[in-house]
Amino acid sequence: MMRKILVRIAVFVTGFGFVAGSVLFALAYFTVDVPDANAYVNSQSTIFQYSNGEEIGRVGTQNRQIVPLAKIPLKVRQAVLAAEDKSFYSNKAFSVTGILRAAFNNLTGGSLQGGSTITQQYAKTAFLTPSRTIQRKIRELVIAIKLENELSKDQIFESYLNTIYFGRGSYGVMTASQQYFNRNVDQLTLSQAAVIASILRSPGLYDPVFAEGNAERLANRFEYVKNNMLEEGWLTEEEAAKMKLPEVAPRATSGQLSGPKGHVIEAVQKELAKFGFTPDQLLVGGLVIKTTLDQQAQQSAVDAVNRFYPSNAPEDLRIGLAAIRPGTGEVLALYGGRDYLERQLNDATQSITQAGSTFKPFAIIAALEKGIPLTSMWNGDSPQTFDDLGKPYEVFNYGNNGWGQVDLMFATKHSINTVFVPLGINVGPDKVVDVARRAGIPESVAMMPTPSFVLGTSSPHVIDVANAYATFAAQGVRSRPYLVSQVIGANKGVLYEATPSTEEVFSKDVMADLTYALKGTITGGTGAAALALGRPAAGKTGTSQSNASAWFSAYTPQIAASVSFFRDNATQSLNGIGGMTSVTGGSFPARIWTQFMKGALKGQPVMSFPAPSNIGGLDPVVMTSGGVQKPKP
Repeated sequence: MMRKILVRIAVFVTGFGFVAGSVLFALAYFTVDVPDANAYVNSQSTIFQYSNGEEIGRVGTQNRQIVPLAKIPLKVRQAVLAAEDKSFYSNKAFSVTGILRAAFNNLTGGSLQGGSTITQQYAKTAFLTPSRTIQRKIRELVIAIKLENELSKDQIFESYLNTIYFGRGSYGVMTASQQYFNRNVDQLTLSQAAVIASILRSPGLYDPVFAEGNAERLANRFEYVKNNMLEEGWLTEEEAAKMKLPEVAPRATSGQLSGPKGHVIEAVQKELAKFGFTPDQLLVGGLVIKTTLDQQAQQSAVDAVNRFYPSNAPEDLRIGLAAIRPGTGEVLALYGGRDYLERQLNDATQSITQAGSTFKPFAIIAALEKGIPLTSMWNGDSPQTFDDLGKPYEVFNYGNNGWGQVDLMFATKHSINTVFVPLGINVGPDKVVDVARRAGIPESVAMMPTPSFVLGTSSPHVIDVANAYATFAAQGVRSRPYLVSQVIGANKGVLYEATPSTEEVFSKDVMADLTYALKGTITGGTGAAALALGRPAAGKTGTSQSNASAWFSAYTPQIAASVSFFRDNATQSLNGIGGMTSVTGGSFPARIWTQFMKGALKGQPVMSFPAPSNIGGLDPVVMTSGGVQKPKP
């Protein structure tokens, strides 16, 4: 008798539960709406673009970029499907087993699970809070079903790829590609796509630099994704065999301004402020900011620094890089630091450090303008003492190397201090300072007309030196460097358009001879590392006293760039960093410059410089004599 009663009660409870559940589900179905996941992102954010229209980043919303499905490579899509939901295009909106598992865990006190289909994951991520309740699960189920009824599979998948969280503060596959590989999604290799898909499941467990043990888990997950792609016919055996786990970019803090790009966006915002654009306009104005930055060059800058960043470097090591298009002033690339959110001072545009021998070309120009030829002869012995307004000024060459009697061309190749100091005295220190100003070193940089000025005792910004060398590359035409080329308002109207500001400040003949001398620095002097570029280039190394800073500034006809290494404390030496006894401009800075230029100039024609003009003739003219020393072996 009791058994029959219990059975009836069980049947009644089950039936009531089914009816109640059906009523609740029906109520939820007709009362739960599907919001537009992208409405907020697209309506309020200000978008920053490269010169080609591709997006750099945005402010005023989550750190994500919307990409049409057609612009997401097929292999990236297939990698995500292999990782998350192989049967997405044939399955229903939800997984029955996932829901039953979630209900069981909730009743038994376990963690709520489920959402195994891509549609469910999208519904949960885009529209719901992360609370772990049955009510939220029902809403997720309802939204998933409505999505399947209202949208195509392609539309759901596109929204999913633009919304899902990939870790490192990145939402969507585009920002994830930038965070992990410094690439847009359409530039990912097959292996990189598989890593992005692998990390998606749980960034905290698979980001290889987030925690110990993650690298091993990622390697296993990478193989899982690869094997699934192979099983589904999305990979050939040959392609799978070539796939190796790629190197992931260093981890930066999370957010719209995280990593190196934060320095770029902040620099652009500072320039916009000069034109009257307020922070509020940028946050909610829906503006489109087109910059002068070249996407290929900017990516190459970050890649080059990452590749040659010294191992076990001190925390206060700073690296700045700036590249400018000669003749226009367009800033093509800017590297201001590894992570803007950790340190807001831009090492390319705001930090200063002693210029060292990168200022020696200013003395060469002053000499050429006075008619002193590259063939002029000088005493390159070390040390030597010179007159500084009645006071003795002792000058040493690097390593106290003595070179004997040499011409100015040779002295430029080997950066001989005991030649350049008397050269500056001969033409007049005030003339050398004037040349530096005309080249593009701004009034904000203090420059004293003393004999030591030619050795780079002043402290400019990296972008200042890059701009001066861009003047050389443009055959004497100085330009005002700028980052913003155009601002478009929310109504599509043009609110601002840049106009290049240029002025011819040196003669073409003087620039031709200067470039000829600076080519020698690379072909047979202190900047020999740049020979690996494989195309004509001219430049100068620079190392300040006690190796406190190290520079390499050089140019081709298309791009001028400067790279500087320094520390927060100007009295601290760079020596010992990266295992090098002596860190000079010809070491890490020259390697980074060369690697950057390889990428920035990829696909561009090889161009030559004008032939030298041979100002002052080709005959040797003795300016200082008595040089007898020979360089150390």
